[in-house]
Amino acid sequence: MADKLQIEQVIQTLKQDLPTLFEQDITYDIYTQDIYFKDPVNKFKYKFNYRIIFWTLRFHAQLFFTQIAFDLHEVYQSAEDTILAKWTVRGVLRVPWQAKIFFNGYSTYKFNSDYLIYEHIDTWDRKPGEILRQFIQKE
Repeated sequence: MADKLQIEQVIQTLKQDLPTLFEQDITYDIYTQDIYFKDPVNKFKYKFNYRIIFWTLRFHAQLFFTQIAFDLHEVYQSAEDTILAKWTVRGVLRVPWQAKIFFNGYSTYKFNSDYLIYEHIDTWDRKPGEILRQFIQKE
């Protein structure tokens, strides 16, 4: 029963952290020191680098966007050692034609026997180049 409670605490932390990741820092105590992260443009290991990617997201969100949101749709345990988070990123670029960015994705988190996340893989619904093209398309 304790394991179900610990998994639920990790899920609750993700539900609390993810919607505001562009505005404020996340909670790092649910991750291992050697966390592995991969998305369509980045791949690295260790909590220090993981912290940097979230700092970079916040920095670029403030610098390049007039509006940006991380819409969290659901977070749930999808397998014995896996949590899945489904989300959408949407924003308005700081350019005169107010280009919009929009893409969906999901994060797969794997956790160990101590209920710490050791792997975070992001999958996007389109290629990075397609997302970048949204910046230059005038509607």
